[in-house]
Amino acid sequence: MKEQLTHMAGQVTAGKLTRREFMGKAAALGVSAAVASTMFADAARAASPKKGGVLKFGLQGGESTNSLDPATYASSVPFQNGKQFGDQLVEVATDGTIEPRLAESVEGSADAKVWTFKLRQGVEFHNGKTMTSEDVLKTMQRHSNEDSQSGALGIMRGIESMKADGDNFQVTLNEPNADLPYLLADYHLIVQPDGGMEDPGAGIGTGPYQVEVNEPGVRHTYKKFANHWNSDFGHFDGVEIVVINDATARTAALQSGQVHAINRVEPKVADLLGRAPNLTVHSTAGRGHYVFIMHCDTAPFDENELRLALKHAINRQELVDKVLRGYGSIGNDMPINAAYPLFDGSIPQREFSIEKAAEHYQKSGHDGSPIILRVADGAFPGAVDAAALFQQTAAQAGIPLEIKREPNDGYWSEVWNVQPFCASYWGGRPVQDQMYSTAYLSSADWNDTRFKVPAFDELLFSARAELDNDKRKDIYSQMGQMVRNEGGLICPMFNDFVEGVSNDLAGWESDPTQEMMNGNMSRKMWFA
Repeated sequence: MKEQLTHMAGQVTAGKLTRREFMGKAAALGVSAAVASTMFADAARAASPKKGGVLKFGLQGGESTNSLDPATYASSVPFQNGKQFGDQLVEVATDGTIEPRLAESVEGSADAKVWTFKLRQGVEFHNGKTMTSEDVLKTMQRHSNEDSQSGALGIMRGIESMKADGDNFQVTLNEPNADLPYLLADYHLIVQPDGGMEDPGAGIGTGPYQVEVNEPGVRHTYKKFANHWNSDFGHFDGVEIVVINDATARTAALQSGQVHAINRVEPKVADLLGRAPNLTVHSTAGRGHYVFIMHCDTAPFDENELRLALKHAINRQELVDKVLRGYGSIGNDMPINAAYPLFDGSIPQREFSIEKAAEHYQKSGHDGSPIILRVADGAFPGAVDAAALFQQTAAQAGIPLEIKREPNDGYWSEVWNVQPFCASYWGGRPVQDQMYSTAYLSSADWNDTRFKVPAFDELLFSARAELDNDKRKDIYSQMGQMVRNEGGLICPMFNDFVEGVSNDLAGWESDPTQEMMNGNMSRKMWFA
């Protein structure tokens, strides 16, 4: 009940719930009229954001190898850094629609092939330079460059040409794509002066906060940028991000008040933590998924029979029950779930079967040598425990799975997308085209399973050009089944974003796009 009341109060604060609605819902929960009235009044008083104070995050997902270059962002702390100092052209709102940011409007041609972004005027970079359409063009060109190794490279592949046209930035596609605005909302595509061509890691953007201290793997601090273009964003005087990769230390920092919010609350402690009187645990379902990934082009994973053996050898329900503790749902070896509007729910759920796992393993012709699965605590909450459970069930099928535990520091640069079999996570993407373009298109830099199938690429391109949603859904269904049956993705579970937040903060909004309100806590929240 506490979680429901907190959520309702947050809706009042956000202006989404009237007094009558709040009182009615509170009565249904058994709350007295007097108590409900007081709660409503407190929430209403908090509706006007207060300015000031320093917001402190304690976050998992930071390493000494991190850079402020948006092209390189692959884990939580770099993602949050970008949200402090940078802005994209557009953002995905909590309801899944497109919200303007540096572009004040977006217009597509009738065939969805030419897109024009009208840019906001008078926007200032932290170095005092005024943003122009040339800055936007050069930003997009840098992320389209093979040498950049940008995490957004895959979604830029379908662009035929781009141009700066006065106050507009225009994109012409090889094929029509109704989802193009969603693609350019990608968190890597932070607009930088001169596109970041000279110094991409300088941390200079147009965001509500500007860089003060940058100590990768340790801490990052920001101060309020006085000339930010939107006074409705960024109510704090400053923001501090402290890297706390250890889950126990992170939880203790929140409970003691050293930080105001933490990410990746471990499901096994979430319920207990939520009983603390001074904080709230928020759980948001969405498109995030915890995975084990195999390189399809590297032995022994280049044999699909072995990949199928491992997929059948994992007990998905056990992982959801024991690792997620119910804070999530079962996966089906593809990166898409019911959170996507064109999801095909008729695709059969892959079953846990020792018999099928053993059968596929025998057909694979594997020599019986240890199959190395690399894992670290920082891969996802409970990753080591999940790997141990996977090892036990694989052994029942005669599959010699061996766990190699890696250090957290350097995991996202030395293990993920480098080693042929490891644990990982994905935050998901707002639309299927973006998810598949980022991680499954043959030429995508973040194709972390080395799934390179020309027929799949052709389906992806045809889906972009198809404006009929029923036909598009059918194409996406075919693509999902190809990844499920031929790919290197073992996706046992979709995770909720579970975060701990001090009750000293107001303005919380659940956002299914990415963790920590899609990185917008420091923009939208304030001290109560």
